[in-house]
Amino acid sequence: MRFQRPLVPGRLIRRCKRFLADVRLEDGAEVTAHCPNSGAMLGLTDPGLRVWLEPNDDPRRKLGFSWRLAELPGGHWAGVDAGFANRVVAEALAEGRVPALPGHGRVRPEVRYAARSRVDFLLSAAGQPDTYLEVKNVHLRREGDRAEFPDCVTARGARHMRDLARMVAAGHRAAVLFLVQRTDCARFGQ
Repeated sequence: MRFQRPLVPGRLIRRCKRFLADVRLEDGAEVTAHCPNSGAMLGLTDPGLRVWLEPNDDPRRKLGFSWRLAELPGGHWAGVDAGFANRVVAEALAEGRVPALPGHGRVRPEVRYAARSRVDFLLSAAGQPDTYLEVKNVHLRREGDRAEFPDCVTARGARHMRDLARMVAAGHRAAVLFLVQRTDCARFGQ
C-alpha cells in the first residue's frame, strides 16, 4: 500500500470530535487534519504523539491534510486510516494472498445485501456459495504484543454480524478478516 503523496510529520495537539485532529507541524504551523477513523483510537490520541499526515490539494476537500500514521515507541507504527484496511485486503484478494479465501473468480466491493448494510466484499465463483467478507481495521493494543478488536462497541458493527449470520443461514459463506495495522503486535485476540 502506497500513499499518494509524501507524508508530513507533526505532533498531535488533540483529537477533537471523531473526524478531526489538531496537529503542530515541524515548522510550527498548526493544522486541523481529517481523522479517517470513527473508533475510540485508544492509545493513539495522546497529546504529543508523533503523527504523519498526507497533504491534500483537492479543492473539493475542506481540510488540507489527512492523518495516516501514528509513530509508536520502539520504532513501531500504527495505521490510523480505517479505510486502508479495505484497500489492503482488496489488493491481497486480487493477488490471491488470502489463503483462507482461495479460488474466487469475482470480487465485488461494497455490495448492498441487507436492509441497511453493505458487505465489504462479495466473493463469487462458479459452483461455490457466495462468500460475504467483512473487513475490520485493528489498531488497539493494550498489553504485550496482542492486538485487540473492537476498541469500542458499535450498534452498526453488531448489525453487520447479525446480517452475516443471516447470509450463512441462507446457505452462503461469511467471513470476517481482521487487519492489524500495527507493527508492534504478533498476536490477535478479543
